[in-house]
Amino acid sequence: MRILLMTAVAVGFTAIAAQPAAAQDDQDKSTSFRGIRIEANAGGDRFQSQGVHNDKFGYGATIGFDGVIGGKIVVGPEGSFWRANDWTENCTPAGPGGDICHKSFEEWGAAVRLGYLVTPNFLVYGKGGYVNNEQRKRFDAPAGQTGYYDHFRSDGYQLGGGLEYTLTSADAKLPVYVGAQYVYSQYSDHTSRQRLMGSIGVRFK
Repeated sequence: MRILLMTAVAVGFTAIAAQPAAAQDDQDKSTSFRGIRIEANAGGDRFQSQGVHNDKFGYGATIGFDGVIGGKIVVGPEGSFWRANDWTENCTPAGPGGDICHKSFEEWGAAVRLGYLVTPNFLVYGKGGYVNNEQRKRFDAPAGQTGYYDHFRSDGYQLGGGLEYTLTSADAKLPVYVGAQYVYSQYSDHTSRQRLMGSIGVRFK
């Protein structure tokens, strides 16, 4: 529900912000950074909890919408999905013979990004928004002690930034682009995630 709410707010913000630029759209066709975009993401994933971290390969997808303001400013909402390959888990000793293990599953996110067109084909941007991560925490108790198991979801926020470059001409029917980005996610249970990703996607103008 919170993801849907954040996305609705982001769409509303974009619609309001893009109105002054609507009259310029017909005049400025030099860039393809407008409309719906769908991309695949892959790269490094670091899940941090209990003072330790685990690094893995991760992958996901993003769908978003971009509008252009004044020919240079790109703004729009996006929704994302991410997971580490085979998930990721941190285990630390908890007394004689016991371990506490904290596991992270998929992350869902909703964000708004704001960027600047250095050239018609090259975008630099920052973004921020909401994330939700499915997690599991358990205590593997030694003999004679009682363990525990808790499966839950943790809300949080994300901050990030990146670069994006269009490989095709602005008037292509399906412009193809590549990109690189870093995203930091902080969850409400004092765990966090860092992602360094490469992206490839297409736009539907």
